[in-house]
Amino acid sequence: MIRSEIIRDIAPILRDQLVVCNIGLPSQELHMIDDQASTFYMLGTMGLSSSIGLGVALAQQKTVISIDGDGSVLTNLGTLPTIANNVADNFILLIIDNGSYGSTGDQPTYAGKKTSLTAVARACGCENVIECHAEETGVVLQAAIDSKVMTVIVAKCESGNIKVPVITKDPVVIRDRFMNEVVRTDE
Repeated sequence: MIRSEIIRDIAPILRDQLVVCNIGLPSQELHMIDDQASTFYMLGTMGLSSSIGLGVALAQQKTVISIDGDGSVLTNLGTLPTIANNVADNFILLIIDNGSYGSTGDQPTYAGKKTSLTAVARACGCENVIECHAEETGVVLQAAIDSKVMTVIVAKCESGNIKVPVITKDPVVIRDRFMNEVVRTDE
């Protein structure tokens, strides 16, 4: 499985959650597969999906899922000790680890070589870290949501991209509709 197939599989699970999605192809794929007002699509800040997601989780009670890539996490390794030391049991970091910088041409990352992001997250102090195969991502993600315990998931998949259109929504519109979902109360 490649990243877009994981995103397609988990889209129904994400539908009722606040989601912060990594820059580039992951955001474009999720937008194309199942655009939701409750998703904040990153359009220009590589490596910050997990940081923004943690901040949103700390600021309110709804479950927040950050979808990040191995390349982005590697560009902001400081996010893992920050997550470990600021526990928010309504936060899930899903790292889709395809061993490559998918949005820039599939150049290999160190996670595709000797570096284990699972081991790095644990070494940073993250207590609930689960590594899974791509096909298991949906089950593991749903279990993490149900557990109400902060979880870091490292979903290992193959490198590869599908053709997707760019997101043409204005960034202000993306922000505003996401913020409306953050403050919205369910009737």
